[in-house]
Amino acid sequence: MRRSLALNGALLPVTLVLAGCGLQPLYGGGAGSVAARGLSQIEVGPIAGEAGWLVANSLRDRLGAGGTAASPRYRLDVRLDDQLEGLGLRGDDSIGRERRTLRARYQLVDLASDEIVIDATAGSDAGIDVVSSEYAVIAAERTALERLSTEVADQIVTRVALTLREGR
Repeated sequence: MRRSLALNGALLPVTLVLAGCGLQPLYGGGAGSVAARGLSQIEVGPIAGEAGWLVANSLRDRLGAGGTAASPRYRLDVRLDDQLEGLGLRGDDSIGRERRTLRARYQLVDLASDEIVIDATAGSDAGIDVVSSEYAVIAAERTALERLSTEVADQIVTRVALTLREGR
């Protein structure tokens, strides 16, 4: 009992400090929040390639209405740069490690005025060990691409949600 009171007494100042710092939840209000309503009004334009298919699906999953709004207010245009490069040479001059980099340049376009609301980039990279099994290396490269696609989509949606919440 005494420990519980001490813990509550210690947490009260922390709670008051956090309440006064101006932090607000991005999706405060749930599906009715400004950010969630804005995200559901975005359609995702076509994105070329396998990485494009993965990023587009990840974006649609995160946009609330599946990225196919009935009457979209915005369009999200994305161009990807997917690079796979060899690093670290072994004694026999074979590659021992690879780095996969996925970069996205994206624009959020207001369809009513054709104004570009956001013009930004997102990206991530992953390291891949090159082992003796070619199948294992291909599987690792594929897994890295899937993970990078998810990370890039998360970065894009977060930036777009913040911008829409600010009322731009």
